[in-house]
Amino acid sequence: MKTRTEYDSMGPIEVPKEAWWGAQTERSRQNFKIGGEKMPPELLRALVLVKKMAAVANQRTGKLAAEKALAIQYAADLLLKGENWDEFPLVVWQTGSGTQSNMNANEVIAHLASQKDLTVHPNDDVNMSQSSNDVFPTALHIAGTFAIERTLLPAIHEMVSVLKELEETNQHVIKIGRTHLQDATPVTFAQEVSGWRSSLEHNATMLANSLTELRQLAIGGTAVGTGLNASKAYERAFIEALNEETGIQFSGETNKFHALANRDAVVYVSGALKALAANCMKMANDIRWLASGPRSGLGEITLPANEPGSSIMPGKVNPTQCEALAMVAVQVMGNDTAIGIAASQGNFELNVYLPLIAFDLLQSIRLLTDALHSFSDKCLKGLVVNEDRMADLLEQSLMLVTALNTHIGYDKGAEIAKKAFNEGTTLKDSALSLGYVTEEEYENWVRPEKMIGENVDDYL
Repeated sequence: MKTRTEYDSMGPIEVPKEAWWGAQTERSRQNFKIGGEKMPPELLRALVLVKKMAAVANQRTGKLAAEKALAIQYAADLLLKGENWDEFPLVVWQTGSGTQSNMNANEVIAHLASQKDLTVHPNDDVNMSQSSNDVFPTALHIAGTFAIERTLLPAIHEMVSVLKELEETNQHVIKIGRTHLQDATPVTFAQEVSGWRSSLEHNATMLANSLTELRQLAIGGTAVGTGLNASKAYERAFIEALNEETGIQFSGETNKFHALANRDAVVYVSGALKALAANCMKMANDIRWLASGPRSGLGEITLPANEPGSSIMPGKVNPTQCEALAMVAVQVMGNDTAIGIAASQGNFELNVYLPLIAFDLLQSIRLLTDALHSFSDKCLKGLVVNEDRMADLLEQSLMLVTALNTHIGYDKGAEIAKKAFNEGTTLKDSALSLGYVTEEEYENWVRPEKMIGENVDDYL
């Protein structure tokens, strides 16, 4: 491999000849050969955007010459448009402050910004008014905000729309409800679906609320929160430029010591992601239970046959989309645990678990976004309701006896249900044989369509 010699404060080092990065990136590349997890592209985009906005702010406050500021912005735009993320080779498992990824961005941008008659320095120019300690958490918050607002929330809204359609077309379908995995009183399938739909709507609200914290940025705190080498005017100009560029209303965190040392905003967001994961797990499990069979399970719904389900059992089809969504939910819950532990490890003026926190947060958002799209397209949109099967199970249920409670009392109702179960007869036969109701009374009182929603008052 051909190399060139680059220099930093520690001296010379050989760097791959065609690489855009410099000495500090190369030192990290050689010193941290741990795992294969690279910095997420979402974070790299945000990191480059921070560099661009810093150049704008430094120019507006008269600290950086226009020629250099424009060159840095041009270089950042090249990266944002071309996405040459192979020029960012560093792994997650590096310095806990993300300093080396910050320098990676500085060096790549300086390389692209420097021209024949213009030299842009990675530290003095690209990193002007900044420290890795305020840049990296700022980029993390920006990346998380973008990912949630632009990808995850739309995926949730898409699934909500699909569920609403499923709900609207099944208002008339009455089925047995279940609690403790046992028969309960009737519901409509639409009501069951509405629970899934409403849970996602609540999750969307939780995530939107959590963004209030995530949109507060550490920028301007520099190394320890004092803002050394950065002016208040710079911070204001940075936020103003960022809001102009993104259309999102970010703000500067008022206490920079908190902004550098604590990651509670990310914990808050991760908690909302975990809540979404929990609801996704519940919905996925409901659906695969309802689709169990096709002949030896509940069989109340049929899922799309997307691929063969067995290498040995011909014709077998499995609820694979449910399983994929459930696995994503487990990973998100694990990420939340890691984020919570990492966020608790801030020491004095800095938390040094930032790359891990960034990787896990952005992975959770990405996985949930992809899984929700996949589940909507490959499962929910092709879900078929087996109305005859639902009707059969409803008719056989012993819990319809609940409708008799207000007429004959709980104890007599329990006697009817136990007799029917033990003798393998119907509720009606059991009730009539015990003499607790007449046939006319039974037909008038045990009517599933009167046991749901707005009709329940008919029993009072």
